Amino acid sequence: MKKLVGNIGQILGISLACLLGIISQAIAVPPEDSLEQLTSVSQLRDIQTNDWAFAALKNLAENYGCLQGYPQHIFAGDQPMTRYEFAAALKQCSDSLTILIEDTKKVVNADDLLQLQRLQSDFATELPAINSSISKLENSLATLENQQFSPTTKLRTRLITYLGDAFGKTASPANETAVNYRSELIFTTSFTSRDRLRIRLRAGEVPLFDTATEFPQGRLSGPTNEPRLLYGNTRSQVRLNQIKYTFAPVKNLRVILDIFSGDRILSDVITPLSSAATGPISEYGRLNTILYPINLQSGLGFAWEATPWLDMDFYLGSEFGSADNPKTGLFAGGYGASIRTAFNFGALKLGFSYGNSYSPRFGVNTSSGSNASAVIGAGPVIGNTYVAGAFYRFSPLFELGGSVGYIKARTRGNQTKGEAEVWDYRLNGIFYDVLKKGNLAGFVVGIQPRLTGTSNSSLAEALGFQDGQRHDLSTGWHIETFYTHRLTDNISITPGIFWLTAPNHDARNPGVIVSAIRFSFEY
Repeated sequence: MKKLVGNIGQILGISLACLLGIISQAIAVPPEDSLEQLTSVSQLRDIQTNDWAFAALKNLAENYGCLQGYPQHIFAGDQPMTRYEFAAALKQCSDSLTILIEDTKKVVNADDLLQLQRLQSDFATELPAINSSISKLENSLATLENQQFSPTTKLRTRLITYLGDAFGKTASPANETAVNYRSELIFTTSFTSRDRLRIRLRAGEVPLFDTATEFPQGRLSGPTNEPRLLYGNTRSQVRLNQIKYTFAPVKNLRVILDIFSGDRILSDVITPLSSAATGPISEYGRLNTILYPINLQSGLGFAWEATPWLDMDFYLGSEFGSADNPKTGLFAGGYGASIRTAFNFGALKLGFSYGNSYSPRFGVNTSSGSNASAVIGAGPVIGNTYVAGAFYRFSPLFELGGSVGYIKARTRGNQTKGEAEVWDYRLNGIFYDVLKKGNLAGFVVGIQPRLTGTSNSSLAEALGFQDGQRHDLSTGWHIETFYTHRLTDNISITPGIFWLTAPNHDARNPGVIVSAIRFSFEY
């Protein structure tokens, strides 16, 4: 991967250098501050002044301001001005006078017109050559504009920090107040204006708070993914997080090539809560995590704007760690395939998604919900995932929405073949422009991914259940509220709190409250 990134950088650098060389040879463009109006030919240094032509051009320039400046007021360094160079100045002055007469109806002195005619007659050989050179240069510039390769790279930075803690009968002694952060550098390059190369570097320290659950007893107890605030824990090391190339071969269709880090949502999301900088403080609160039952690394996607109100996404990717492993490659390891539709009817937005995944080791781990909902421990897992969501904007200041997710998982272990079901629900309320335009507040009430059933006892035991238990014992609620205040367009602060009523979806575990203040900087 490092070699690939190095090669990309080398190619871009060489191409840009070649282009600049071509342009500089084709046309010399003076600095803007040197293009000041000249009122006297005598301002142009190193020019012979002892013949009548100079005096005539000097007179025209002083009377009508018809000469534009040259770099450092010098035609050709310390060399005398050639007839060709003088003809170029004469043509410029002649063209300026023509525009002056035709557009402004300015009266030009008859003697000055006679001088101009004599100059044009004496330089009749050079002036056509000047016109021919200008015509060729214009054609060259037109060709260059049509075939230009001028990549422009923009840099965006983002820093998100959390100051938070977890409280509860078992959670309080297991956690201390901590500062978490995630920083990103995002390089975006366009080569044709219809494409985009995006490279993202990330560093973060975002460990999980510990729910310290005791039930169900055994390997399913202990910490869970339910209190997750943010993805992207790199243990403070800077790592490559994304290489994505997008281009539009035809109107309304984008092709997405994920070289590193796959994302199945290619068109706009239907909820404004999805931003890690301004949305809810929990990862679960921002976006339905069942959309990601498998962590993809590389893939190919298509985003089609079928109509102004309908977008469709198609994606196929390999599980993280498969694509760059010679033993598995793109297709022999885990994979994920999905299709998503998003409807935008103004105030009403709808989204529907279907995904099929296969993971040899990691089940359908959504990095949220109960430990059992990941369906890990019963061999390879095939997952069929369904998500439906809707949001309605009742007024400019209030929006209500929600989603439901369902996973039908089939386990393929030798002695543990069977099926498991996972469900997820949520209701979102969003308040806009609270106390200040651009501020955002809201609430999330939901049930994080919960294992609701297994088809046989051997599968349940393989997942970690004991004493004949076949599914998560209880239904735990996730109840969250937050308020994002924008200090500036680029800086915001978000206090928030959420309550897990029955961690690990087991009411025998004491509830956990997570509170945090998030600071976001985006430039």
